[in-house]
Amino acid sequence: MTNPLGESVSKSALASLVASEKLTGAALFGAIGGVRGVIESTAPGFLFLVVFTVTGDLFPSVAAPVMVAIAILVTRLVQRLPVLPAVSGGIGIALSAGFALWTGRAEDNFVGGFIINSISMTVMLVSILIRRPLIGLFTSMLASENPARTSAIVRRAAYLATVVWACFFALRLLVQVPLYLAHATTALAATKLLMGVPLYAALLWLTWLMMRSALSAAAR
Repeated sequence: MTNPLGESVSKSALASLVASEKLTGAALFGAIGGVRGVIESTAPGFLFLVVFTVTGDLFPSVAAPVMVAIAILVTRLVQRLPVLPAVSGGIGIALSAGFALWTGRAEDNFVGGFIINSISMTVMLVSILIRRPLIGLFTSMLASENPARTSAIVRRAAYLATVVWACFFALRLLVQVPLYLAHATTALAATKLLMGVPLYAALLWLTWLMMRSALSAAAR
């Protein structure tokens, strides 16, 4: 019987990095989707920033990212590429746009992101409290054995890496929520872009360093 969770984790960005013996720029870039992945993940937010800065109008600002998300989905369908990332991303963009149009406030386009970051941070913290750090769980699924439970070094690294990820989500909230409350929509859009793919990639790199070092030490 297949393990859907295990298969999902094995295809994740963390999986491709953990499996690498040596981290290169190409490996890290590939883990975040390469050129196409970066464009698809940043284009909607970038378009919102540009359109809102130029027009200051809510409807075109939230409509443009939705149109881009639809174009990404259609392109993937035509090219027979995996569509799940495009579908999940498109649903999130559409819901955010709908909520912003419903409230009439452009900054409400980012509420969905706050919810996702809050849930992600909570999951990381809960996994630590129940002594099952999420990064350790991922590592256990990727490794041939179960080093996150059998090695104290790997367990400590997994706890630390999970704390770092929790801090990452918390930092996003600490920086972006005050901008939301201040109605600084342009600054909020720009900050979300900066704290998106670039910071995510840096954290993947740091996680790789931590877990590979711990796994190497445990294997000695």
